[in-house]
Amino acid sequence: MSERSSGLPVLLVDDEQTAIDGIEMMLESEGIEDILSTTNPRQVMDLLSKTKVSAVLLDLSMPHMDGRELLSDITRLYPETPVIIVTGYNEVEIAIECMKAGAFDYIVKPVDEARLSSAVKRAVSFGELQDEYASFKKKMFKGELEHPECFAHIVTANRKMRAIFNYVETIAHSRRPVLITGETGVGKELFAKAVHAVSRSDGPFVTVNVAGLDDQMFSDTLFGHQKGAFTGADTRRPGLIETAKNGTLFLDEIGDLDMTSQVKLLRLLQENEYFPLGADAPKPAEARIVVATNQNLQQLQEQQRFRTDLYFRLQTHHVQIPPLRERLDDIPILVHHFINKAATDLDKKRPTPPKELSTLLSTYHFPGNVRELEAMVFDAVSNHKSKVLSTSIFKNHIRTHTANEGGHQNDAAGASPALSGSPLSLFSKLPTLTEARELLIEEALRRAEGNHTVASQMIGISRSGLSKALSRRKHDD
Repeated sequence: MSERSSGLPVLLVDDEQTAIDGIEMMLESEGIEDILSTTNPRQVMDLLSKTKVSAVLLDLSMPHMDGRELLSDITRLYPETPVIIVTGYNEVEIAIECMKAGAFDYIVKPVDEARLSSAVKRAVSFGELQDEYASFKKKMFKGELEHPECFAHIVTANRKMRAIFNYVETIAHSRRPVLITGETGVGKELFAKAVHAVSRSDGPFVTVNVAGLDDQMFSDTLFGHQKGAFTGADTRRPGLIETAKNGTLFLDEIGDLDMTSQVKLLRLLQENEYFPLGADAPKPAEARIVVATNQNLQQLQEQQRFRTDLYFRLQTHHVQIPPLRERLDDIPILVHHFINKAATDLDKKRPTPPKELSTLLSTYHFPGNVRELEAMVFDAVSNHKSKVLSTSIFKNHIRTHTANEGGHQNDAAGASPALSGSPLSLFSKLPTLTEARELLIEEALRRAEGNHTVASQMIGISRSGLSKALSRRKHDD
């Protein structure tokens, strides 16, 4: 199924059957085959009350009922339905009058096929976006999911993530591409699978990582080839677009796609058709395209490494997944989930996580996000030997990665953005060593939510050393 088909019919209203037949032929040649028509304008309102349509193509000069009167009735009772005027009146005043009355577009007969096709596609897209927005507002107001089972593989209780679930349900039935962005390890493919699951598509979910594919390999992988297309092409091979027919094709790492391949992807999205290598005739693209990247596409555009027209084509539906450090409330349930999963996979008895583990993890910036947390938990479970899960592996991991990556942990934990030079440059008068020690201990306790074990770990002293420092402070007070 392509973007050209919205799932709703287009309604043609003209008192001349020959005009209807001509427009039908034009639309069908563009893949718009679900068409209703009537030569009696008095039947239109009754028809609209029973059947939702994606757009209305309306003549103005008809017996029994003036087209402008009908336009007014449609826009008043069905404002979400785009109306395109198709008429022989080539008068500016009438066109302005119709546009003010709510017409989506105004086309003069004889109809230019390209002009008509463009107008209908835009009208259908406009109607779909209105429906999606109305659906999204309704879902956000209710705060309920219609298909919670489609998100069962994404472990979260975070409000931002739940809002994304609502958005995914809203856009899943659209045939437009979906752009999923987020840092490495946040679960972009899981969201792509959720889009596919909610859409209830008949076809499969097919995934390919496009990073490192040169243009020849990209074309062959996506579009396939005909027998004899190149040396060694002894048989016809279908591409992934064909494999994913009536389903979803997920292109991961789209930010790494070379510029030549980007042109071919853009054409695929615009025309909903493609040429297998060696083919003379195009084939219809009948798969929903979902793409993902951990790169900043806007920066890539500025560096002339990503096409602006492709970016705008992709980001009609944009899912931005927040990093784990922005949803720290998910850490306890993720730890619980991964401990259960690791114990099952490793055939070990489930250990009990220590109370301070979630607090310790919340002080870390998680550059690898959920994937990194899962690896940490699996490593800890594979090495555990007692009932309570040891925190040593977590501490060593945090210490190593924090040391390797400099000040990122401070940024993630809510401190000021990284500054050029030493943070001590913020002080007009340097604190004494005693004052600096007190400030450091106070900040560590704040970030550790009062947990002495975690706070001492953060500033590199023993728990007993922290206790002594706190005792001295009380004594001094």
